[in-house]
Amino acid sequence: MLSVTPSAGLRLLCLGAHCDDIEIGAGGTILQWLQEGRVEAVHWVVWAATDERAREAEASARLFLQAAPAGAVSIRIHRFPDGSLLSERPALKAEFEQLKAFTPNLILTHYQHDLHQDHRLVSELTWNTFRSHFILEYEIPKYDGDLGNPAAFVALSAEVLHQKLALLREGFPSQAGKHWYDEETFRALPRLRGIQCATRYAEAFHLRKLLLGSAPGS
Repeated sequence: MLSVTPSAGLRLLCLGAHCDDIEIGAGGTILQWLQEGRVEAVHWVVWAATDERAREAEASARLFLQAAPAGAVSIRIHRFPDGSLLSERPALKAEFEQLKAFTPNLILTHYQHDLHQDHRLVSELTWNTFRSHFILEYEIPKYDGDLGNPAAFVALSAEVLHQKLALLREGFPSQAGKHWYDEETFRALPRLRGIQCATRYAEAFHLRKLLLGSAPGS
C-alpha cells in the first residue's frame, strides 16, 4: 500500500451540507493533522442550518479546531434550508465562488455518489468551483446504505478517535435521541476502514483525481 503523508502548511477548506457532516466524516482526520502540526489555516463552512443547529455547528467547529494556530480559523454557518439546497443552487454557487479567496490547498467535501441530495450538490459545486485542487470526499453512514469503496485512508490513533467521539457528544446534544447517532456507529466505521488499510482505526476518503508531480509546461 502506498503511503503519502500530507505536508505541513495545509490550508484546509472544510465543507459540510449540514451541521455535523464535517465532524462525522472527517473530524478525526482534522484532529489528527492539527495535533501533528500540519495545518496552517482552516476555513470551515456549513451550508444548511436552523438557528438552534447553527449555534451547535459553530460551537462544535471551535471545539474541533482548538489546536489550530492562533488567528488561523474562520467559520461560516449559512442558513440555507436543510433538504432543499437544490432550490438554492444559484445562491450557493455564488457563495462557492467567494471561497476561492481563502486559497485552499486541500479541500474536504462530500462523496460524489452520496444519496442525500444536499450532500451530492455540495460535492458537485466543490468540483465545479475548484479545478486545480487536492480534494478528498468524506463519507457519512446513513439509512440509505450508500457507503462505497474509498481508496484513501487517514490512520487515527485510539486517542484521536476517543476525542472525536467525545466532541460529537458535546457538540450536538440535539442529535442524541436519534437511533443512529451514538458511539457504536461512529466507532464501527473507523474500525472497518482501519482493517482495509492494515491499521486499527481510520477515516476513509474517495480520491477522484491526483496529479503526481507538476504538469508539463507548468
